[in-house]
Amino acid sequence: MPTTVELNDIQSVVNEQICKELFGSSVLITGATGLIGSFFIKSLIELNKTQNANIKIYALVRNRQKAEKLFGDNVSIIVSDISSVKPFPFEVDYIFHGASITSSKEMVEKPVETIDIAINGTENMLIAAREQKNLKAFVYLSSLEVYGVTPPDLKIINENDYGYIDQLNVRSSYSLGKRMVECLCASYASEYGVPVKIVRLTQTFGPGVAYNDGRVFADFARCVIEGRDIILHTKGETVRNYCYLSDAITALMTVAAKGEIGQVYNIANENSDISIYDMAQMLCSLYPEKNIKVVIEDNGNAAKMGYNPTIKIKLGTEKLRQLGWEAKVDLESMFKNLIEDMSCNKDR
Repeated sequence: MPTTVELNDIQSVVNEQICKELFGSSVLITGATGLIGSFFIKSLIELNKTQNANIKIYALVRNRQKAEKLFGDNVSIIVSDISSVKPFPFEVDYIFHGASITSSKEMVEKPVETIDIAINGTENMLIAAREQKNLKAFVYLSSLEVYGVTPPDLKIINENDYGYIDQLNVRSSYSLGKRMVECLCASYASEYGVPVKIVRLTQTFGPGVAYNDGRVFADFARCVIEGRDIILHTKGETVRNYCYLSDAITALMTVAAKGEIGQVYNIANENSDISIYDMAQMLCSLYPEKNIKVVIEDNGNAAKMGYNPTIKIKLGTEKLRQLGWEAKVDLESMFKNLIEDMSCNKDR
């Protein structure tokens, strides 16, 4: 069952003017049962139900049962592994390609598969997109990790700023895979005219995060819910900014409808930059009744646990904001909503 948080956030999306750009169109989403994909589709379903948006929704998934549980009969489900998907026997206006390995642990344990899904899976989608006659946009969901370790004097990272990535570190399978796919997307746009638009998402969260999710924001939320001290296995010096799920969805719509073909856009809340350590301390302060504290246990195994090198990166979003988008949910509200939603769905 959807939580109050999820219902409210879906409503906040469907109330945005940008949604009207998708009315009467057909939309295909890969990674459709993931966090971003599933929330996106639920928002489109709500648009159809409440505003007669007449959006045809296609969900590319590996697990039909999971998709049917999430979406009912409100979408057309395509069951296929991204690495073997074929051109589609129907026309779509927009493709949002978000299928990817997202677990840091899996990136370390299965770096070959991480690279294969990124490159070969995306090329399959680009081949399918090339066959589409009236495609308006192929939106590829990339990541802030393509920037690597950026120069410390760069206070804000814009779309043309790049840092160092160690290609011999298997954890780089994700970062370098994303970089290569961005080039592949640009190449398909240049050589074959595929209307590619790329977005680089910072860490994004909101309703729908699984209770056992391994990412830092979920780990911190569980500590609050369970009243446990927040244990850091590094000094928590990495700094990044974040984005709330509903803001990310309106950003994707904005880029699809208004972004330039062949261009890339950062997606983040510029006012949410914070270190891992300070974020942990913030949560302890937000929930004083839990009587929890931050404990550092740096055992030197950060790389084996899938952690990235220490970075300090604040994504700039001026390029996206020039299209009319703005982030609306601040970091404290992001966590309060996340914790409320996860508390209601411990069995998810």
